[in-house]
Amino acid sequence: MVLDSAGVRLRPITQADRHTWRRVRQANAGWLGPWDATAPASSGAQPRSFAAMVRAMRREARAGRQLPFVIELDGRFVGQLTVSNVLRGSAQFASVGYWVDEAYAGRGIVTRAVAMAVDHCFGPVGLHRVEVAIRPENHASLRVVEKLGFAQVGLAPRYLHIDGEWRDHRLFALTQEDVPGGLLAQLEQRRAEGAGDRSSQQSQE
Repeated sequence: MVLDSAGVRLRPITQADRHTWRRVRQANAGWLGPWDATAPASSGAQPRSFAAMVRAMRREARAGRQLPFVIELDGRFVGQLTVSNVLRGSAQFASVGYWVDEAYAGRGIVTRAVAMAVDHCFGPVGLHRVEVAIRPENHASLRVVEKLGFAQVGLAPRYLHIDGEWRDHRLFALTQEDVPGGLLAQLEQRRAEGAGDRSSQQSQE
């Protein structure tokens, strides 16, 4: 499944992304390190290679528990977005996580990518609720959910092991009922209204 909007594309991650993924991650080690998931020493987990990570993601995807995407801008690899923890039954729920190359941060790319992913989850995938967990210190990521209208639904102390410690997270969520016309359409409408407001203000100056 490939999703496109205004030059931003979500496509499944593959083993062919290995060299590009490594190059982008290495170049952004300082930018991404404070927000990267880690494993506590007590877990005994060992660092995984890119190949092992992709195999695990694809296995979860085949089982219907995950949607692992690469984020591209005009055909260039700029980040990653993963829909994970997909629960069916009475929950119909999933979590969304993402990261982007620092050189492309602040340009609305992740905001659009998340909107596309949520619409896909609420449409073809048939989910009812999508959640995003963000550290309170991660202001760039917080701006994404704020622009998309996610509601904060809670604070989870020591929720995930990030950058070597158990970290508190703010929890944000959307349901199908929150975006009846689609999240991407809602985003476009907000941006059009914002542009209209700026144009009106300029005409009055």
